[in-house]
Amino acid sequence: MTAAVAMPAPASRSRDGRPAPRWAIVAAHLVTLVTVPAGLWRIALALGASLGMMSDGRPVDVHGGEAVYVVALSVVTEGVALLTLGLVRPWGERAPGRFPLIGGRRLPPMAVVVPAAVGALMLQVIWAYAFRDFPQFDSMEFSSDGWKALMIGCYLPLLLWAPLLAAVTFAYYRRRCRD
Repeated sequence: MTAAVAMPAPASRSRDGRPAPRWAIVAAHLVTLVTVPAGLWRIALALGASLGMMSDGRPVDVHGGEAVYVVALSVVTEGVALLTLGLVRPWGERAPGRFPLIGGRRLPPMAVVVPAAVGALMLQVIWAYAFRDFPQFDSMEFSSDGWKALMIGCYLPLLLWAPLLAAVTFAYYRRRCRD
């Protein structure tokens, strides 16, 4: 039985293996950092700190299933943000060998670009909606303006997530799809 030898695509058709631009690498790493403050804020709430948030004149108390949800949301958010690194790392071009069926195979560029672009668009919509009342946040009650400022400071970096992801996605597209 003979093994089939895969012929590499001509250099003009494939950009696999070419390094990502330095700015894209920095932007991809920034994506993973802009989600951290909000995640830490949520985890602190789940661990019992009210962080100055009030409900009906009493400190907010997150417990039980709600606390599990808040921690899970933080973990999933950071996990999704970490996927941005695939746009500047080799595992974003070829599936790692440990993956069943697709391990070691070249990933079609559009199979990466489309979900990343849709993700950037969705994030833009989500955060534009979430921050529509910024900086009033009338529906949230705080024990002091300092706590409110801290919460805003923790969530404000999330506004950078969509544009950073869009820029890194564009760099990936240019590197992998354009001649």
